[in-house]
Amino acid sequence: MRIHNLLTLLLLSLIFFSCGEKTENSANNFSLQLGEKDKKIQRGDAINVKLEQKRSQEIDSVLYKYAGQKVLVENNQITFDLPLGKNNFTATIYSEGEMTTLNKEIIVHSSKSPKVYTYKIINTYPHDIEAYTQGLEFHNDTLYESTGLNGKSSLRKVDYKTGEVLKKIDLSSHYFGEGLTIFKNKIYQLTWRSGDGLIYDLDTFERLDIFQFNQSKEGWGLCHDKNKFYKSDGTEKIWILDPETLEEKSYIQPVTHKSTSTKLNELEWVEGKIYANTYQRDGVAIINPKTGAIEGIIDFRGLREKVTQHKDLNVFNGIAYNPTTKKLYVTGKNWDKLFEVKIIEK
Repeated sequence: MRIHNLLTLLLLSLIFFSCGEKTENSANNFSLQLGEKDKKIQRGDAINVKLEQKRSQEIDSVLYKYAGQKVLVENNQITFDLPLGKNNFTATIYSEGEMTTLNKEIIVHSSKSPKVYTYKIINTYPHDIEAYTQGLEFHNDTLYESTGLNGKSSLRKVDYKTGEVLKKIDLSSHYFGEGLTIFKNKIYQLTWRSGDGLIYDLDTFERLDIFQFNQSKEGWGLCHDKNKFYKSDGTEKIWILDPETLEEKSYIQPVTHKSTSTKLNELEWVEGKIYANTYQRDGVAIINPKTGAIEGIIDFRGLREKVTQHKDLNVFNGIAYNPTTKKLYVTGKNWDKLFEVKIIEK
């Protein structure tokens, strides 16, 4: 009996050892080479795909996927299209009765460099110097504003020509107010790290509901195109939300021809494009909402020097487009001026 048990244990050990060794050798046998080292991949580029083996092994078939979707590799080349940004490229290899999956994270950039714009000041209006501006949006020629900082966050209705605050409510001290947008007579206001979005009645400012962010961790900027909400969270993603359920359905990743953008803050929908303020930079990215390609950059340097300089003065932030007059307005955190600007291509 003791000999039988010993033989059984020895047999199981050999089976376990041989299976483990086979799997390890198979996994380590293949490597995936994609394109040229240190060369950026742009949309439309034909990139070489090469599978290498440390030892000869017959390959039955290979399934390639990019961002979870099956892609065709012909003559050891693939042409990358959408989606732009950071995604996984996988090769699943079927060989000698085994399956091996190799992953490689890649970034696909836009095929075109963004146009560069500057600005011309058309009009200057007063703005509350105490307002730590986070979100800015016009509705029926009236300006609505969300301000931040714990204990100082608020939701406001403003006469933009005089700077007078027509209506205001303060947020609970644990909330740090962020971006806002208006949809179907409701105001949607983000908060920073609480995970909550706040919904108000447009006319009364009565809070109607609270929604959660789900996959994203923080609230930064918010806008909509009448069909979808777009939400930034400080990462390389702009989330796309169902406006009725507020569920985060998908996302785009804003990129230029050579870089990925993060810290996109206040968002504004302007004639079919997303205008995104970049936190701590005096610039606005013009983003294609379908692809994430950054098609333009507006250089707002010099604007901050035109407001009153004081100890609490903070960064450029706040974009509001009036679709009725087709005029664009910008400001900053604790700025005492709101600027109507015209965008000019350099």
